Amino acid sequence: MDKNLAGDRPKWRKVAYGGMQIGYDDNYTDESFLEEMVMNANVVRRDLLKVMIDSVSISQYLCIVALVVLVWDHTLRSSLDVNSLLLLDLSLLASGFLVLLLTEEKMLSLSLLLRYIINISFFTTGLYILAPVYQTLTRSISSDSIWAVTVSLLLLHLFLHDYSGSTIRAPGALKNPSLMSCISLNASIVASVFVASRLPSRLHVFAVMLFSLQVFLFAPLVTYCIKKFSFGLHIFFSFALMGLTLYSVYALHRLFFVLFLVLVVLVNVVCPYWLIRMQEYKFEINGPWDEAKLCFDITD
Repeated sequence: MDKNLAGDRPKWRKVAYGGMQIGYDDNYTDESFLEEMVMNANVVRRDLLKVMIDSVSISQYLCIVALVVLVWDHTLRSSLDVNSLLLLDLSLLASGFLVLLLTEEKMLSLSLLLRYIINISFFTTGLYILAPVYQTLTRSISSDSIWAVTVSLLLLHLFLHDYSGSTIRAPGALKNPSLMSCISLNASIVASVFVASRLPSRLHVFAVMLFSLQVFLFAPLVTYCIKKFSFGLHIFFSFALMGLTLYSVYALHRLFFVLFLVLVVLVNVVCPYWLIRMQEYKFEINGPWDEAKLCFDITD
């Protein structure tokens, strides 16, 4: 009797709408339910050497921030005079602009070059006018609080920084910087203001602020253009920067040198190795029960 009833009931169909089917529970599935199951369909298999090479960009920017902190330290201890700091600012500005010119695919027109010069002139003039404001901005705050907030802001800057792009829109880039990248940039600028507020003269404040803004604003753009122009040049520049940073940190303090060397090794060797090892334990199941995904990109 039960076999006849089972044979008389309609065949189960997999439908999204239409209500319950007679003779079947609402959560019924037949033996074909698991035939479309796919395991680890979207898992990206990574190569250890490629991950280590990609992590060079992180170490590169860590070195840039470390060099900025070293310049701040030497300026606060008066071991770097204001004339040398201004010469450093001018050298960085000229070298960065030269890199942009050499890595640009299209030659810059005279009008665009003139616009760059005018913008830089307005930028430096406004910074010089605001230097006395920056110098007295945190006069009523203790130095311990200033250093604690500065370190916290630099850590926030490193945590939110976009290591794969630029803090400002690069020439030819399709996307603008993300919100997290803008927050990271603002954190670095506020940290620079806090450090500059502890300097003795207006010219010191101007030189340090100009140096900091050049690095935090334009260094990611310069490194992005170098990487886009030649990946081999990007690797060479990164390792040269690591060597310079390690030498400078060693000259400052051996303990800091050891800590920074451990950090570089951790970022470039240990973390990529951990990432590759964790791939063995990744287990992802996809099937007909997954939610539908839109396969088109809305660009308007």
